[in-house]
Amino acid sequence: MPVTSDLSSSSRRAFVKGLSLLALAGAAGAGRAAQRRDVVVVTSYPDEVVSRFEAAFEKAHPEWRLRIVWHMPHDALPTLRRPGPEGVDVYWTPSPRNYAILKGEGLLRKLDVDRSGLPGRIGNTLIDDADGYYAATETAGYGFAINPDYLKAHGLPEPTDWTDLADARYGGHIALPNPGRVGFAPVMADIPLQAYGWEKGWAMWSAITANSMLVDRGGTFVSDELSSGRRGIGVSIDFFVAAAIAKGAPLRFIYPKNGGVNPGQVAIMAGARNLDGARAFVTFLLSDAGQKIVTHPDIRKLPVRPSVYAGLDAGYHNPFAVAAAGGYGYDSDRGIGRLPVIAALFDSVLAQHRETLAELWAKARRVGGERGEQAKRLLSAVPISEADADKTEWQQAFANRRDDAKAEAAAVALEQQWVAESGARLARAGKLLEQS
Repeated sequence: MPVTSDLSSSSRRAFVKGLSLLALAGAAGAGRAAQRRDVVVVTSYPDEVVSRFEAAFEKAHPEWRLRIVWHMPHDALPTLRRPGPEGVDVYWTPSPRNYAILKGEGLLRKLDVDRSGLPGRIGNTLIDDADGYYAATETAGYGFAINPDYLKAHGLPEPTDWTDLADARYGGHIALPNPGRVGFAPVMADIPLQAYGWEKGWAMWSAITANSMLVDRGGTFVSDELSSGRRGIGVSIDFFVAAAIAKGAPLRFIYPKNGGVNPGQVAIMAGARNLDGARAFVTFLLSDAGQKIVTHPDIRKLPVRPSVYAGLDAGYHNPFAVAAAGGYGYDSDRGIGRLPVIAALFDSVLAQHRETLAELWAKARRVGGERGEQAKRLLSAVPISEADADKTEWQQAFANRRDDAKAEAAAVALEQQWVAESGARLARAGKLLEQS
């Protein structure tokens, strides 16, 4: 029996009219859904990060739909260089090197979005592009993860700055990312070089490397070493450690006196097909709503909008407050060009000789006196000057080695030279210590 059979004629007419209106509304809704346009975003952020932004953005802007293309920084450039209908609207990832390359190739457009309330720097560290082609959407701080129970069991104090890690007491207790193999670690290596000077900084890194187990696969592996009780201190980035803590790891994070930050940034591609959608997404990332998302316990990054910190817990690290008190002196403009050189130098001079360094540093500390000091000077020496690291040709060789055979050949030749020179110095230090 039809559902309207018990209704009066007027009721039936009203019911049918209502169904017609619902049908029209449904058709209109379907039309609006069909009119939604894709915003193509290339990113390396994991799904637990991207999905939160995606849901919030599409709720705020139902006219747009994000189409996410995942690429790690080392393999993103071919996709980002692709023109025409297969092109990308937005690039969103923590990879300063890629942004610099894309900007140099003319593949980015200036960010013509509202950035009021965003200082663009933290202390001496520029987190936005000085020319306005890309901007930071979040940042993370470098420092030390610690396992308090481990340190207590071994009678070790909590470190407060990089110089502490060079202390002989920490020998065998540190997990250290290798800057030659881990993407976030070159800045980590450069922070003390700028803070203490080139010669003293490398001497410190030699002693720290001797005290450490080197990790080649990122911040999560550092947290694993500490959570398992195999090591008590790990050099890392705060959000890796925060994620481990959220999963129950018995860890804490210490920001050193001389700190640094690693920004994630966003840019609009010069060939963006959906420019309005791209602007809307970038604007959302930088807005109060977008910036609050980065503080979610599953993400726990540092917002780049200072006003957001007023609504956070008192214990949430505020890099802008630290910078106002004189912290965060790392000069990112100075560092960005030389980071590939520093990464290769660290791997060649320290990482490849780590076991020998650990043995000889232990002997030099035991021997002491003038002979021990002579050996330490040999162990601490770096084969190039700071001026060498600033050479444009060297920086370009290491920066372009993946895509340029000539650059790769030049980089390999330098690395082989550094390995040989460092090995010879360590041999001299070994003979000196044997005589004692």
